[in-house]
Amino acid sequence: MVSLETPVCEFDAPIVDFSLPGIDGKVWTPEKARGENGLLVMFICNHCPYVKSIRDRLVRDTRELMDYGVNSVAIMSNDPAEYEEDSFENMQKVAAEFGFPFPYLLDETQEVAKAYGAVCTPDFFGYNKDLQLQYRGRLDASRKEAAAEDVKRDLFDAMKQVAETGRGPVQQIPSMGCSIKWKAD
Repeated sequence: MVSLETPVCEFDAPIVDFSLPGIDGKVWTPEKARGENGLLVMFICNHCPYVKSIRDRLVRDTRELMDYGVNSVAIMSNDPAEYEEDSFENMQKVAAEFGFPFPYLLDETQEVAKAYGAVCTPDFFGYNKDLQLQYRGRLDASRKEAAAEDVKRDLFDAMKQVAETGRGPVQQIPSMGCSIKWKAD
């Protein structure tokens, strides 16, 4: 398992369009998923210890962000042939177990992850109401283990600011996680 950090936020970059199948049987696009004040696009998976350590916080924060008009969508881009835990069926199980309040999508070709420049799980892309990038940072100080309960909620605070002002914070701490498991060419 390779641990990577995300690059710095490229402010105002337009959202990368996608059309991906969700575990709910629907096909999702940024336009369908967006909230009144923004959209959080998350690259996650089922097997990564970094993602496992934050799933409950991810559910809490994405649910609370809805109150600010920010919706979320999660994309799984790993190769499930190499990581059975990341199969479509297991995506459905994990989403049900944790009560994901957002669509969970499969990027089978990995083209969407490549278009976004996603590098790890979790990798967060926070967009404002005009679908311009404003956040590319971490959820919080959690690593492979969840951070203390009273830790600063970097992602939540940033996306709340985006909802209220249209702009993300200038200072952002990169997300860290397992590398995306690319298919062999």
